[in-house]
Amino acid sequence: MRSDAMKKGAVRAPHRSLLKALGLTDREINAPLIGVVNSANSIIPGHVHLNRIVDAVKAGIRTAGGTPIEFSVIGVCDGIAMGHVGMKYSLASRELIADSIESMALAHPFDALVMVPNCDKIVPAMLMAAARINIPTVFVSGGPMLAGKKDGKAISLSTMFEAVGSHAAKMIGDEELLAFENSACPTCGSCSGMFTANSMNCLTEALGMALPGNGTIPAVYAERDRLAKEAGYAVMEVLKHDVKPLDIMTRQAFNNALAVDMALGCSTNSMLHLPAIAHEAHVDLDIFIANEISSRTPNLCHLAPAGHHHIEDLDRAGGVMAVMTELSSLGLIDNSAKTVSCTTIGDQIAKSRNKDHDVIRPANNPYSVTGGIAVLSGNLAPEGAVVKRSAVDPSMLHHKGPARVFNSEEEVSDAILKGTITSGDVIVIRYEGPKGGPGMREMLGPTSAIAGMNLDRSVALITDGRFSGATRGASIGHVSPEAAVGGPIALVEEGDMIEIDIEKGNLSLLVDEKELEKRRIAWKAPQPKITKGYLARYAKQVTSAVRGAVFAD
Repeated sequence: MRSDAMKKGAVRAPHRSLLKALGLTDREINAPLIGVVNSANSIIPGHVHLNRIVDAVKAGIRTAGGTPIEFSVIGVCDGIAMGHVGMKYSLASRELIADSIESMALAHPFDALVMVPNCDKIVPAMLMAAARINIPTVFVSGGPMLAGKKDGKAISLSTMFEAVGSHAAKMIGDEELLAFENSACPTCGSCSGMFTANSMNCLTEALGMALPGNGTIPAVYAERDRLAKEAGYAVMEVLKHDVKPLDIMTRQAFNNALAVDMALGCSTNSMLHLPAIAHEAHVDLDIFIANEISSRTPNLCHLAPAGHHHIEDLDRAGGVMAVMTELSSLGLIDNSAKTVSCTTIGDQIAKSRNKDHDVIRPANNPYSVTGGIAVLSGNLAPEGAVVKRSAVDPSMLHHKGPARVFNSEEEVSDAILKGTITSGDVIVIRYEGPKGGPGMREMLGPTSAIAGMNLDRSVALITDGRFSGATRGASIGHVSPEAAVGGPIALVEEGDMIEIDIEKGNLSLLVDEKELEKRRIAWKAPQPKITKGYLARYAKQVTSAVRGAVFAD
């Protein structure tokens, strides 16, 4: 066993004495030592209950003959960090989490790991760490929040942010805003739509790193506790058979995940995280492969914010495995891909069926014949940009309008709430990229305000930062190269015409190349916004969004 390095032989007697100080018996020390990575804290609603999930994981490990040993990692709540300096730390925390798990798992040679994430950056960070460490590992998340209810309609956090825009436009009053506030987030769990956390938990299933149900079983259901126990059993099986993350996270697994991504209409943040995870797994994942997979993959689900269904509805309909069953019928899933259940994806989806054709459209009756995410390019984004196509109104798939240029999220938020944005505008938000932000903030506030003012069918947003999975409308993020390194987005001036053609994959600044060259010569790199601490180091090390914003090798 790997843990023998710290517990076997006379020379390790001091080590065993320290393990016994933890209360471990000789029998427990001699059993496989399983690290349980717990991201619980009391600031993230998706993580506030994770001690309960971890206790169930430990019970499963003990029942299967292992000794669970828990350690913790940090986490940032994107919703609470949104709209202020805190959001600069969200994406940046991904690298900290991955590094800290590596440090713990290599300093203390566990035989296997169970990762217990739930929200946003924590899920991909743990997947990155799993690939890097490459010892038998199973994932089990804390599960999604139930949707809120207001006036008989299901609502979520995205509804809440849009209500702020409606309130600013005086479409609703203080009392109505408070009613939304009191109803939008009714339970623990990751926010209830197909936002980043739920996207990544669903894709963890598709990658084969979690058991069926991981992405969709609600946090408050007893079934979630049972799944956590099953994860404890499963880690002992992958240890027995020596099935490691790099045996599972292959090119085929990433192709499967991208197909599920397109069918579900996942968050655009998946186009940051999947390349970053692939990088750790030594799989070359060019984001433009998303267009190739999208071209043959139907969009089968319209989950909030794209539609009125929520993750609990997807779970009731059969979950991720039911979606994969539909895709498999079209030959879009590699059924031979391995999983942590010690069976194949094909074996798993053979047990599943689509129980609700309203929630999961059949493969022969999709919302669209192409997938939910599109990667754009053009002279405004030579290296690429990303949009959640399934959440864009058809009228905005092609749009041309004048640029309204802002150099920070704060500037654009102020302009929107003051009512200075008009129908037809193309909002450009720059210097919010990985280096320029630094930290590539999610900007749910501006997009939700636009939607709340009923401008999402006439106004587009473009940024070198990123948008939340809760964003809907023609919101195009990850524009690369970013402004801070002199990308073309840095050269846009107020009133320049911009053309967006999502169906053709084009994002164009309609300015003569000679004029752009003059601007390029005159452009000067801005002073760093943050000059000390972790974010200053992050800005120096981080790469482009198209590379997943990983650290430079």
